[in-house]
Amino acid sequence: MKKLLTIILALTLVFVLAACDNGDDADTPAAYENGNELTVWSWDPAFNLFAMEQAALVYQQINPDFVLNNVEVPWEDIDMQITTIAVAGTHELLPDITLIQDQAFQLNVMNFPELFLDITDSEINFSQFASAKLALTMVDGRNFGVPFDNGVTIMGLRTDVIGQAGLTIADFTDITWPRFIELGLQVLDATGMPMKATVAGGADWIDYMSKSAGVSMFNPDGSPNLDNNPTLRLALETYVELVQTGLLLEVDSWDAYIGSFVNDVVAGTIAGCWILGSIQANPDHEGLWAVTNIPRLDAPGGTNYSSWGGSSWAVTTNANAPLAISFLANTFAGSVELYDILLPAAGALATWLPAADSPVYQEEHPFFGGQRVAADIIRFSANVPEFYFGVFHYEAISAIGVAVTNILAGADIDAELAAAQAEVEFVMGS
Repeated sequence: MKKLLTIILALTLVFVLAACDNGDDADTPAAYENGNELTVWSWDPAFNLFAMEQAALVYQQINPDFVLNNVEVPWEDIDMQITTIAVAGTHELLPDITLIQDQAFQLNVMNFPELFLDITDSEINFSQFASAKLALTMVDGRNFGVPFDNGVTIMGLRTDVIGQAGLTIADFTDITWPRFIELGLQVLDATGMPMKATVAGGADWIDYMSKSAGVSMFNPDGSPNLDNNPTLRLALETYVELVQTGLLLEVDSWDAYIGSFVNDVVAGTIAGCWILGSIQANPDHEGLWAVTNIPRLDAPGGTNYSSWGGSSWAVTTNANAPLAISFLANTFAGSVELYDILLPAAGALATWLPAADSPVYQEEHPFFGGQRVAADIIRFSANVPEFYFGVFHYEAISAIGVAVTNILAGADIDAELAAAQAEVEFVMGS
């Protein structure tokens, strides 16, 4: 039933997408009449779209006539439009380049190979990327993406807020989740502010908690591992306790989540290091933030380090391929200058290894009270446990998100984990 509904929705959306067609010949690539124009889809104006704008400026130094059509599309819509376009065969509606979340990258390429260009034998030097990140963009040993941001998980805290409870960033460093709850309750009592916020119905917190102990939602053979997974269960229990104690505020949208720490609703945030750009959106907060590692689960292999999100650029089969590849090769896969801009301005920490040699990565950051944030994040990255995503990781996260909602409403944890297991098995066709 779920698969049928997805197809129906996809076909329905064809009419919406077709309305956006400019009427050109279907064989015309996304560059349209301008052979120096690329259309790119991505989300988050303070991070991904900003990064693409800066990349265009860098590329214009070697190609002054280059034009970027930088289109903001929420990730959920990109994911749906890929399915819609594949089902309808309307490949001409694809952009030249699209950003795809790492946890969904391989599945999209495997499901819709006709939509993504194999760029293995291009001028891009893939050996210069961190191997663990690069692997997420590969299918059958072939390259289908250019890695972008480092997704190591960080905890950001307002030092002025926790200071009202007599605490410093050091008090929140290298701690367990039970200790975090103790300290968080002190802050809540002193200030009335929850510690963090997250979008209701999601499972990103449970995901990064499990990853911090190196525990996957899938077995090595690819089968789901949700209903007999003690670490996952502990992560769920911890999440529920955080919400029920008032330390974690559930909000109804991504914009509300960003607004929670930009507009003084909560004392900080936990997310991938890509969140640094959004943290800096309020200039009045300069000097009031600090970054540390995350709390650890009291579980075998538990650490204070994890990863959350991250994304990579895919070239579509509708692209002006020579221009798209040249653009990526000279920017995200070839420009220290670009990453030197993105790090202080948007907090985009590279997975392109040559960027780490830049002195910019060792600089003190005024917004974070002079902390050498990039150097600390690189140190965090080195301690993230190895983790097996599984091709259907995105579907597992979705199923756990449903379970979280039901558990907070009073449902039994074990029953919900069993239901999530059954849902993922159904999606996988097993």
